[in-house]
Amino acid sequence: MMALRPILVSKYNPSYSSQTLITCHREPMIQYLKEMPRKKLVHLNTNRRVGVIATMASLLLMKEEKIAHGLDLRMVAPEQTLEEAENGVKNHAKALVQVKDLIESKSWSEAQKELRRSSSLLKQDIYTIIQGKPASQRPQLRKLYSNLFNNVTKLDYAARDKDASSVWQCYENIILALNDILPKL
Repeated sequence: MMALRPILVSKYNPSYSSQTLITCHREPMIQYLKEMPRKKLVHLNTNRRVGVIATMASLLLMKEEKIAHGLDLRMVAPEQTLEEAENGVKNHAKALVQVKDLIESKSWSEAQKELRRSSSLLKQDIYTIIQGKPASQRPQLRKLYSNLFNNVTKLDYAARDKDASSVWQCYENIILALNDILPKL
């Protein structure tokens, strides 16, 4: 591979004022490697090998753990059909409502985990159904959808802060939002 590299014309190198220097990048590298002591060359290759082996070993030895400590941001399950979403909505809505038992017992971290699990599945189902509706109905359904899941997020934060009054207020809002959106789906 040849590279053309013009030499800067300045007061420091006047002898090259109108010439262009043509250099080959491969030759100097080969000459450099030939001139390099064998010991250094082996050391460079060893460092690369150790780095690659360490990287591959860490990737291969990593365990897959299923920990649900955050909201799942997927909107639509790629393999989910409209019929599957319609069948799953009621079950996932019931699971969301059943968080009440955990709230009553003040099991805040368990309530958060169950809330996140059930709400993410419900979110996917409702979004899939909204996408299957006529364009004229979507804005109203999206507004109800947004209201429902904003309250879910607020409940999650309130449970994290162990604020019982806010948790109950958000839970009431979730029940109202579910009663608004479910019949329209």
